[in-house]
Amino acid sequence: MPDFRYVIADVFTDTPLAGNQLAVFTDAREIPEELLQPLAREINFSETVFVLPPEQGGHARIRIFTPLAELPFAGHPTLGTAFILAAPLQLGAIRLETGVGIVPVTLERDESGRITFGRMEQPVPTVEPYGETAPLFDALGVEGSGLPVELYDNGLRFVYVALPSEADVASLKPNLERLGELPAVLGFNCFAGSGSAWKTRMFAPGGGVPEDPATGSAAGPLAVHLARHERIAFGDEIEISQGAEIGRPSTLYARVEGSSDRIEKVEVGGSAAVVARGAFRLS
Repeated sequence: MPDFRYVIADVFTDTPLAGNQLAVFTDAREIPEELLQPLAREINFSETVFVLPPEQGGHARIRIFTPLAELPFAGHPTLGTAFILAAPLQLGAIRLETGVGIVPVTLERDESGRITFGRMEQPVPTVEPYGETAPLFDALGVEGSGLPVELYDNGLRFVYVALPSEADVASLKPNLERLGELPAVLGFNCFAGSGSAWKTRMFAPGGGVPEDPATGSAAGPLAVHLARHERIAFGDEIEISQGAEIGRPSTLYARVEGSSDRIEKVEVGGSAAVVARGAFRLS
């Protein structure tokens, strides 16, 4: 059995050992299907990516796994994989095939050619009311939400709860067991802020991730949520802080274009830092 080589990047940060950890197996063609989930479980990051040849006209196809299950799409795996694959190819943009279609990522470089920033165009989410607010508030330990509690689906399903202040977000101590028992969504997002600066925490115990350091797939819908409810204007870019409470401070940027009647584009951006390379030898 050949070695299975991987790269580790910290995503939504330019500082090693911060942000959200990601492992990318850059050539998964020879990895047996039955080993994909065990390898993701062995690494035990919130997500692990396996890169395969393209099938739909993109540069590469990616499969994304949490320690417990495969996901059709996720934000920090898509951005981190773009940094890793585009670097040696000197690409200004890369198109990654995911379970929800092709996600284009535009990349910025400094004078030395090093990638410094990436911005992905995410699927436009659907939105619907979330009806189980009483048990949700009880599990989170909060009294309510300053905005309607809604469920957004861009390939992953997230619920959003607005709290009065960033301090309230920071002091959350949710009952993760109760959260994991609520109707099937991937994650519960609690946020606060104003203008262009927002703070969020995302809990996904049902997906095997008690708290996520940086959730790119939830950042786009958060911008949509804020714009729909007139906390920001359509076209404004917001800066989202996440992960400090678990020692992995992260910074994400999100922007939505269009109107409440028609969302035209959702973009999420950030940085990444490659921190390690290795290989699994299983024979």
